[in-house]
Amino acid sequence: MELKLLNKGELTALYQNEMTADFPKSELKPLRAMLRLMDLGRYDPLLATENGQAVGYAMMWLPEDRAGALLEYLGVLRGRRGHGLGARILELLAARYGQLFGEAEAPGPQLSPQENDLRCRRIAFYERNGFRVLDYQCALFGVLFRCLYRGPERDDRRVEAMHRGVYAQYFSPGHMERYIQLPLAPGEAVHPAPEWVEETYPDED
Repeated sequence: MELKLLNKGELTALYQNEMTADFPKSELKPLRAMLRLMDLGRYDPLLATENGQAVGYAMMWLPEDRAGALLEYLGVLRGRRGHGLGARILELLAARYGQLFGEAEAPGPQLSPQENDLRCRRIAFYERNGFRVLDYQCALFGVLFRCLYRGPERDDRRVEAMHRGVYAQYFSPGHMERYIQLPLAPGEAVHPAPEWVEETYPDED
Protein backbone atom coordinates (compact mmCIF):
# COMPACT_ATOMS: atom_id res chain seq x y z
CA MET A 1 0.00 0.00 0.00
CA GLU A 2 1.14 3.54 -0.78
CA LEU A 3 -0.03 7.04 0.09
CA LYS A 4 -0.39 9.54 -2.74
CA LEU A 5 -0.62 13.28 -2.10
CA LEU A 6 -3.57 14.68 -4.04
CA ASN A 7 -3.68 17.97 -5.92
CA LYS A 8 -6.62 20.35 -5.63
CA GLY A 9 -8.55 18.85 -8.51
CA GLU A 10 -8.12 15.33 -7.20
CA LEU A 11 -9.16 16.38 -3.70
CA THR A 12 -12.26 18.09 -5.11
CA ALA A 13 -13.26 14.92 -6.97
CA LEU A 14 -12.68 12.72 -3.91
CA TYR A 15 -14.63 15.11 -1.70
CA GLN A 16 -17.61 15.21 -4.04
CA ASN A 17 -17.65 11.52 -4.96
CA GLU A 18 -16.70 9.84 -1.69
CA MET A 19 -16.53 12.08 1.35
CA THR A 20 -19.99 13.60 0.96
CA ALA A 21 -21.38 10.05 1.03
CA ASP A 22 -19.16 8.84 3.89
CA PHE A 23 -19.76 11.71 6.34
CA PRO A 24 -22.89 13.65 7.32
CA LYS A 25 -22.86 17.28 6.27
CA SER A 26 -22.63 18.42 9.90
CA GLU A 27 -19.30 16.58 10.30
CA LEU A 28 -17.74 17.49 6.96
CA LYS A 29 -15.32 20.40 6.70
CA PRO A 30 -16.12 22.74 3.81
CA LEU A 31 -14.06 21.94 0.72
CA ARG A 32 -13.08 25.60 0.45
CA ALA A 33 -11.39 25.43 3.88
CA MET A 34 -9.42 22.34 2.86
CA LEU A 35 -8.24 24.02 -0.33
CA ARG A 36 -7.17 27.14 1.55
CA LEU A 37 -5.19 25.05 4.03
CA MET A 38 -3.49 23.40 1.07
CA ASP A 39 -2.49 26.87 -0.18
CA LEU A 40 -0.94 27.51 3.23
CA GLY A 41 0.99 24.23 3.14
CA ARG A 42 -1.00 23.01 6.13
CA TYR A 43 -3.10 20.21 4.64
CA ASP A 44 -2.18 16.83 3.16
CA PRO A 45 -5.05 15.10 1.34
CA LEU A 46 -3.81 11.54 0.89
CA LEU A 47 -5.14 8.71 -1.26
CA ALA A 48 -4.24 5.16 -0.24
CA THR A 49 -3.58 2.89 -3.21
CA GLU A 50 -2.83 -0.80 -3.57
CA ASN A 51 -1.63 -2.33 -6.82
CA GLY A 52 -2.46 0.97 -8.49
CA GLN A 53 -6.07 0.97 -7.26
CA ALA A 54 -7.54 3.47 -4.81
CA VAL A 55 -8.63 1.81 -1.56
CA GLY A 56 -8.98 4.64 0.96
CA TYR A 57 -8.01 8.15 2.00
CA ALA A 58 -6.87 10.28 4.92
CA MET A 59 -7.10 14.05 5.40
CA MET A 60 -4.25 15.42 7.51
CA TRP A 61 -4.19 18.91 9.05
CA LEU A 62 -0.63 19.99 9.81
CA PRO A 63 0.70 22.36 12.49
CA GLU A 64 2.99 25.14 11.30
CA ASP A 65 6.10 23.29 12.47
CA ARG A 66 4.85 20.03 10.92
CA ALA A 67 5.49 18.23 14.23
CA GLY A 68 2.90 15.50 13.76
CA ALA A 69 -0.51 15.82 12.13
CA LEU A 70 -4.19 15.90 13.05
CA LEU A 71 -6.14 13.09 11.39
CA GLU A 72 -9.32 14.84 10.31
CA TYR A 73 -10.86 12.12 8.15
CA LEU A 74 -10.06 8.47 7.54
CA GLY A 75 -12.03 6.50 4.99
CA VAL A 76 -11.96 3.17 3.19
CA LEU A 77 -13.71 3.19 -0.15
CA ARG A 78 -17.05 1.44 -0.54
CA GLY A 79 -16.59 -2.16 -1.61
CA ARG A 80 -13.16 -2.38 0.10
CA ARG A 81 -14.25 -2.23 3.72
CA GLY A 82 -13.87 -4.98 6.30
CA HIS A 83 -10.43 -6.15 5.19
CA GLY A 84 -8.14 -4.31 7.62
CA LEU A 85 -7.29 -1.51 5.20
CA GLY A 86 -8.02 1.22 7.75
CA ALA A 87 -5.45 -0.23 10.13
CA ARG A 88 -2.86 -0.41 7.36
CA ILE A 89 -3.49 3.20 6.39
CA LEU A 90 -2.91 4.23 10.02
CA GLU A 91 0.42 2.41 10.02
CA LEU A 92 1.55 4.37 6.96
CA LEU A 93 0.37 7.65 8.50
CA ALA A 94 2.29 6.96 11.72
CA ALA A 95 5.44 6.25 9.72
CA ARG A 96 4.96 9.40 7.63
CA TYR A 97 4.23 11.89 10.44
CA GLY A 98 5.74 10.39 13.58
CA GLN A 99 2.83 11.37 15.80
CA LEU A 100 -0.90 11.58 15.14
CA PHE A 101 -3.65 13.50 16.91
CA GLY A 102 -7.22 12.28 16.60
CA GLU A 103 -10.74 13.05 17.73
CA ALA A 104 -13.63 10.60 18.05
CA GLU A 105 -17.17 11.54 19.01
CA ALA A 106 -17.72 10.73 22.68
CA PRO A 107 -20.30 8.21 23.90
CA GLY A 108 -22.94 9.59 26.25
CA PRO A 109 -26.17 8.70 28.09
CA GLN A 110 -28.23 10.95 25.82
CA LEU A 111 -27.50 8.77 22.80
CA SER A 112 -29.26 5.67 21.56
CA PRO A 113 -27.67 2.31 22.43
CA GLN A 114 -26.86 1.82 18.75
CA GLU A 115 -25.06 5.17 18.45
CA ASN A 116 -23.20 4.60 21.71
CA ASP A 117 -22.06 1.20 20.51
CA LEU A 118 -20.84 2.68 17.22
CA ARG A 119 -18.84 5.37 19.00
CA CYS A 120 -17.32 2.90 21.47
CA ARG A 121 -16.31 0.59 18.62
CA ARG A 122 -14.73 3.50 16.75
CA ILE A 123 -12.62 4.47 19.78
CA ALA A 124 -11.68 0.81 20.33
CA PHE A 125 -10.52 0.61 16.70
CA TYR A 126 -8.07 3.45 17.28
CA GLU A 127 -6.87 1.92 20.55
CA ARG A 128 -6.20 -1.39 18.79
CA ASN A 129 -4.10 0.56 16.31
CA GLY A 130 -1.69 2.26 18.66
CA PHE A 131 -3.68 5.28 19.87
CA ARG A 132 -4.36 6.08 23.48
CA VAL A 133 -7.27 8.07 24.89
CA LEU A 134 -5.95 11.28 26.42
CA ASP A 135 -6.93 12.66 29.81
CA TYR A 136 -8.82 15.61 28.31
CA GLN A 137 -11.77 15.99 25.99
CA CYS A 138 -12.66 18.74 23.54
CA ALA A 139 -15.79 20.22 22.02
CA LEU A 140 -15.55 21.37 18.42
CA PHE A 141 -18.42 23.29 16.86
CA GLY A 142 -20.76 22.05 19.59
CA VAL A 143 -19.79 18.36 19.38
CA LEU A 144 -18.06 16.53 22.25
CA PHE A 145 -15.00 14.45 21.33
CA ARG A 146 -12.62 12.08 23.04
CA CYS A 147 -9.06 13.06 22.18
CA LEU A 148 -6.64 10.44 20.88
CA TYR A 149 -2.91 10.31 20.28
CA ARG A 150 -0.40 7.95 18.71
CA GLY A 151 3.25 8.78 19.15
CA PRO A 152 6.19 8.92 21.55
CA GLU A 153 5.03 11.76 23.83
CA ARG A 154 3.73 10.54 27.21
CA ASP A 155 2.89 13.90 28.77
CA ASP A 156 -0.74 14.70 27.97
CA ARG A 157 -0.18 18.40 28.61
CA ARG A 158 2.41 18.53 25.84
CA VAL A 159 0.10 16.65 23.52
CA GLU A 160 -2.74 19.01 24.45
CA ALA A 161 -0.64 22.06 23.59
CA MET A 162 0.33 20.62 20.21
CA HIS A 163 -3.26 19.55 19.51
CA ARG A 164 -4.67 22.98 20.35
CA GLY A 165 -1.96 24.64 18.31
CA VAL A 166 -3.24 23.06 15.09
CA TYR A 167 -6.45 25.08 15.49
CA ALA A 168 -5.00 28.19 17.14
CA GLN A 169 -2.46 28.69 14.35
CA TYR A 170 -5.30 28.89 11.83
CA PHE A 171 -8.40 30.38 13.49
CA SER A 172 -8.58 33.90 14.90
CA PRO A 173 -8.90 34.25 18.70
CA GLY A 174 -12.57 35.14 18.19
CA HIS A 175 -13.27 32.00 16.24
CA MET A 176 -11.31 29.91 18.73
CA GLU A 177 -13.49 31.23 21.56
CA ARG A 178 -16.69 30.73 19.59
CA TYR A 179 -16.14 27.27 18.17
CA ILE A 180 -13.19 25.46 19.81
CA GLN A 181 -13.24 24.24 23.44
CA LEU A 182 -9.87 22.54 23.69
CA PRO A 183 -9.38 21.35 26.29
CA LEU A 184 -12.84 21.09 27.78
CA ALA A 185 -12.46 21.90 31.47
CA PRO A 186 -13.87 19.43 34.04
CA GLY A 187 -17.57 20.19 34.44
CA GLU A 188 -17.56 22.67 31.56
CA ALA A 189 -20.69 22.47 29.41
CA VAL A 190 -20.41 22.09 25.67
CA HIS A 191 -21.34 25.38 24.05
CA PRO A 192 -24.05 25.16 21.41
CA ALA A 193 -22.38 25.92 18.12
CA PRO A 194 -23.61 29.23 16.71
CA GLU A 195 -24.06 29.55 12.99
CA TRP A 196 -20.70 29.34 11.24
CA VAL A 197 -19.33 32.66 10.04
CA GLU A 198 -16.36 31.99 7.81
CA GLU A 199 -13.41 34.26 8.30
CA THR A 200 -12.15 36.40 5.44
CA TYR A 201 -8.50 36.85 4.62
CA PRO A 202 -6.63 39.63 2.79
CA ASP A 203 -5.81 37.35 -0.16
CA GLU A 204 -9.48 36.56 -0.66
CA ASP A 205 -10.89 40.10 -0.72
